[in-house]
Amino acid sequence: MSINVNEKNYPPTSGPPMGSLSPGTKVFQFRGGAATWFGTQILGVLITVVTLGICYPFAVVLVERWRAQNTYLLGRPLKFTGTGWGIFGLWLKWLLLCVVTLGIYSFWVYPRLTAWKIESTVLS
Repeated sequence: MSINVNEKNYPPTSGPPMGSLSPGTKVFQFRGGAATWFGTQILGVLITVVTLGICYPFAVVLVERWRAQNTYLLGRPLKFTGTGWGIFGLWLKWLLLCVVTLGIYSFWVYPRLTAWKIESTVLS
């Protein structure tokens, strides 16, 4: 299924600086489709299940790249610069801490992983 986005509702690429935008201005646009999302999710699940969660960072990178490639800020595409290897060491540490603390440490993993995802997303 495809959703048609009315391009005139979004500011142009060479639009005004962020500080001069009025409240209510549409800043973000998402153009992703169901088929590519489904394929990305299936691949991510396979990577995670086959490796028993060890390679979850690589699945995260797949999904985040898809999200960034389909998201636009003031008409400019985003780009995800993170790599699976870039978060792999932290993921192993977090996984071990979750096992040792019987899952309690998982409350700290989500905010840290989210921060890494946001900090690894840039304007293209």
